Amino acid sequence: MSQTNLILDLENAGAVKFGNFVLKSGKVSPFYFDLRDIVSKPEIFQRMVDLLVEKVRPMEFDVVTGIPYTALPYAAVVAQRLGKPLIYCRKEEKSYGLGGSIVGSYRKGDRCLVIDDLITTGESKLETAEAFESAGLVVKDFVVFIDRSLKAKEVLGSRGYRLHSLVNLEEILTTLLSHGKITAHQAEQARTFTRNLEASQADTRVKNPFADKLSELMYRKQTNLILSLDATNKADFFRILEATASEIAMVKVHVDILEDFDPTFPVRLSALAEEEDFYIMADRKFADIGNTARMQYRGGIYRIADWADAVTVHLISGEDILKGLFGDAEGRSIGSAFLLARMSSRNNLINEGYTRKVIEIGRQYPAWVAGYIGHGESLEDLKRFREKLPEGQLLLMPGVQLRKGKDELGQQYMTVEDAVIGGADGIIVGRGIYGAPDPASSAKIYREKGWEAMEAHRSPKLVHSSMATIA
Repeated sequence: MSQTNLILDLENAGAVKFGNFVLKSGKVSPFYFDLRDIVSKPEIFQRMVDLLVEKVRPMEFDVVTGIPYTALPYAAVVAQRLGKPLIYCRKEEKSYGLGGSIVGSYRKGDRCLVIDDLITTGESKLETAEAFESAGLVVKDFVVFIDRSLKAKEVLGSRGYRLHSLVNLEEILTTLLSHGKITAHQAEQARTFTRNLEASQADTRVKNPFADKLSELMYRKQTNLILSLDATNKADFFRILEATASEIAMVKVHVDILEDFDPTFPVRLSALAEEEDFYIMADRKFADIGNTARMQYRGGIYRIADWADAVTVHLISGEDILKGLFGDAEGRSIGSAFLLARMSSRNNLINEGYTRKVIEIGRQYPAWVAGYIGHGESLEDLKRFREKLPEGQLLLMPGVQLRKGKDELGQQYMTVEDAVIGGADGIIVGRGIYGAPDPASSAKIYREKGWEAMEAHRSPKLVHSSMATIA
């Protein structure tokens, strides 16, 4: 089966469409590829498998996988034809039976060939590689039917992966145009849309006013330390905060654990923040529907919106919670959000799919989202997580102490140096400071270690990039 015949077969089967199609991002594309129904067309399915087998036979691999769901049937037949084991990664990790996310038999060190239907940016392929590599497999080669991108091969190559395709976008457009299946105008529309799409994806920087202000303060004050101050009474709270204020960029407050809260608390806190040059984050972790979250934020006894510069938000209820918190402000100055993208507690229920969605939503609301709260299981895991975040939004990392470890309630800790090297713009420290015999001395140690790591391990360009506006 020739390349031309494959393209014409796909067009005839309705897998290649031209018109107006709304993508997941909300953008309207002039073309669309959909190979899902090919499994119901045995003749073309068989011819496509033949092409795959011919393409991958010379490659070196031990096991075969297909990215769910479209590519799995192809991968299964290719594996059977070549006498290789088939494995695949569940979209959601199984929580019963034997558990686990990878189905099938394999050995650590096995080389895994990854098959998928098409590629647009390469991001999902990198996430697939991470999932298999974390299980001890080696991923080097990705094979797709259609490469609809301009730079995916280059992007994957920069990370050490090889991309192979049966056809690419330009070959499809040229073939269909020469056979009178599309017009020259349709072909140029597709090319223009792809160029513009990749240009917009390449520019990942977003702008949030509070992220810029916090970044500038961090650089001016030479500290990336955020104090998580979980005192349960005002006397202890202000005793510790006044002793440590010179060392911190921001204080993280759980106002609802104060046993003696009264209206004087936010007044005194705001005055101290202005005097000592730090910001205030209310760690309320809003997670309800938009209307309820708005009342929790702007009303009640705490009236958080009146004094907090930023708040923490779970997106379990969807993006409308951001509209509830920050929309319709009626001229008032409303703070910014840090979204909970990952947690540092052992066996928490946040998975990578949820994390990816949180980042996608955060990117869509740059006026309201200053950044993300996230942890890493290891230095490399944290680096991979940081790479997914938009430039211009910050990463604040909890679970930071002077030594690695965990507590009796499942909190996991990473060192200051690893947190900063991994990409954290701010390190969140709680008991390591307020639980110390001398909180002031402890805060000083964390501040010095945190900033030394920033200057030593993050290039000036990266420091200035993540630290945003610098005079």
